[in-house]
Amino acid sequence: MSAGTAFAVAFTVAAGLAGAVQVAVMGELGSRIGALEAFAFSALVTASIAALLLVSARRSAGGYAAALHEPSWLWIGGLMGAIVVLAITVAAPRIGATATIAMIIAGNLAMGALIDRFGLFGLERVGLAWPRVLGIALLAAGAALSLRR
Repeated sequence: MSAGTAFAVAFTVAAGLAGAVQVAVMGELGSRIGALEAFAFSALVTASIAALLLVSARRSAGGYAAALHEPSWLWIGGLMGAIVVLAITVAAPRIGATATIAMIIAGNLAMGALIDRFGLFGLERVGLAWPRVLGIALLAAGAALSLRR
């Protein structure tokens, strides 16, 4: 495994751990100050960190202008991130961290399979063989079971 691949795997695992913490923390903050207020505050913190990293690493904020010159459909990443953060803020206090994360993962895998199958958003097509379908179905069943308390 190359150093770049090892870093990508480790960073992804760290993101998975961070995502679970984010569900719990955002749910609690949303319960205390309101879901929209918690969402707005989280977005402000995220935007501030992103701007700081961009300017520190690139010595410029030109990346914002560069993104504006790309096709607007590529901007939906920000919208999708907003949906995820707002959903976890609303869901975690109501259904718990485990069920929230399970539902997100089930949705991620189902949409990922569609994206792969049809090569959406410029990605390479990846077939949808029965083992993949079975894995998604089992995960969906597990996610549904996680709703039971």
